[in-house]
Amino acid sequence: MANFPTHIAVGTIVSGTLATLTLAVDAVSPENLVGVTLAGVLGSVLPDIDLKESRPARAMFAGLAVFFAFAVLFSTAGRFSVVEMLILYIGTLAFVRYVGKWIFFKISYHRGIWHSILAAVFVSLFTAVIFYQVLGRPDAVAWLAAGFMFLGYMTHLTLDEIYSVDVMDTRIKASFGTAIKLVDRKHWGHTAAMAAAAALAFLATPSSKLFVTNLSSPALWSHLNAQLLPRNGAPWFGVNVGDMVARVRLKANRVEAAEPAMPASAISTGSIAPAAPDVAPPPQVLPASPVKTIQ
Repeated sequence: MANFPTHIAVGTIVSGTLATLTLAVDAVSPENLVGVTLAGVLGSVLPDIDLKESRPARAMFAGLAVFFAFAVLFSTAGRFSVVEMLILYIGTLAFVRYVGKWIFFKISYHRGIWHSILAAVFVSLFTAVIFYQVLGRPDAVAWLAAGFMFLGYMTHLTLDEIYSVDVMDTRIKASFGTAIKLVDRKHWGHTAAMAAAAALAFLATPSSKLFVTNLSSPALWSHLNAQLLPRNGAPWFGVNVGDMVARVRLKANRVEAAEPAMPASAISTGSIAPAAPDVAPPPQVLPASPVKTIQ
């Protein structure tokens, strides 16, 4: 199977791509898009929750423990004393973090019901419930988060199935076929429990009418198609390479034209100092001769 960093990396790429498409059509506000994208990344590692002592399992039960502890704390506020609420908070935190985790691994095994499409459906519906009922997000946003979660979850299962094929040795590993399955045929009790949980989650989900209407709108897909590539021959990333080169050349020509003509320099002749000008020397004055002129 693929390791944890691979699942995180691929899940982030898939969720980021979906977020980019969603942002391009202005289907959800940026503040809601952050939580929706994180749901997709979480889904890409969630199937490994049944792998004991794995990072997803530790993080998931730690997160669930904090979530349920605060839920109990807020629900009992004003009804009990500070000490009583503190006992309930710590008790809930410890029970979910340790006892709940122990019970979970007693009744589950790796590549079981959590590596199935039925589990992907359940966690997606549960995500919609959390976003709508707990976080107070609009119903369409809740279903969008459920869609991100489902695709992230299926990305994990697909990666595990791909890694079951040893391409270098041209063989198929024994784990092939256990990553993506509709239900867990080895433990029908687990399948029945997961189906019941999915049904209960569906009953608590918000209305999906607005989400389905927007998703099936021809205007949305037309707008997305128009946003895929730069329109009307516009340059990529707003940068026109031809214009940049022309501006650089024009600037170079202007600088060259503005430079004054340099006078002829002796350096061009190879001399270090300029040659002295050709000036006639002053006339030499001879001293008076001591010889007397013969008269």
